Amino acid sequence: MARNAEKAMTTLARWRAAKETEAGKNDRRPYLASECRDVKQCEKWRLEIIREISKKVAQIQNAGLGEFRIRDLNDEINKLLREKRHWENQISDLGGPHYRRYGPKMFDADGREVPGNRGYKYFGAAKDLPGVRELFEQEPPPPPRKSRAELMKDIDADYYGYRDDDDGILIPLEQKAEKQAMQEAIAEWKKTQAEKGIEIPDDDEDIYAEYKDQSENDPYSDNPLETLGPKLTSHVPVPTQKDIEAALLKKRKLELLQKYGIEDIDD
Repeated sequence: MARNAEKAMTTLARWRAAKETEAGKNDRRPYLASECRDVKQCEKWRLEIIREISKKVAQIQNAGLGEFRIRDLNDEINKLLREKRHWENQISDLGGPHYRRYGPKMFDADGREVPGNRGYKYFGAAKDLPGVRELFEQEPPPPPRKSRAELMKDIDADYYGYRDDDDGILIPLEQKAEKQAMQEAIAEWKKTQAEKGIEIPDDDEDIYAEYKDQSENDPYSDNPLETLGPKLTSHVPVPTQKDIEAALLKKRKLELLQKYGIEDIDD
């Protein structure tokens, strides 16, 4: 190390360093793109960054580099991409070409963005790293929501319980439950009256006897709506397609028989 330091201090070494600086061989890329005010220099640094990105993109394709090295390379590539955008913005500000608007989209096909993490891309083997692969797995699409018309399409009177009594099962069960509830209520009432010391006569006068006699002679007592028209049924048999075709065929035969004056031929 001492020998190298002595060489650097020689006059020849300092002279060569000065000549290389004058020739532009040892120029360092400015830390900020805004420090460069020359379009040609900006173009030069932009191309240098592109070469560095291409080199690192080729390196990151090797999955045998190890997880930590691949992550470092991916971070360096994203950092260089941000720096390239800064130089392109500076070039356009100085009156040069607008690479961001009209230039080719380089490295877009190689990198892939994570949904919700705009700007940061994964290249090459970095896309298969643990924890990154799961980010690219697409979630299954949610089931399509049904419209109100589709939901109401299968709703009929049965849905609202309008025809629950027509099955012949519910009414007997309700009558049985009602009778049992009435018996329990009467027994409870009698028990309460007995505790109060009130005697309950066994033979009560039937105040509805006259009404029952009248109702037996009245044909419309059970259903007063029968006076307004015929009794309606909840279920009306609907003819099938075959019944309709047979009726139309019969009608057509009768029309032909009447047309030709034939009346005694059976159907």
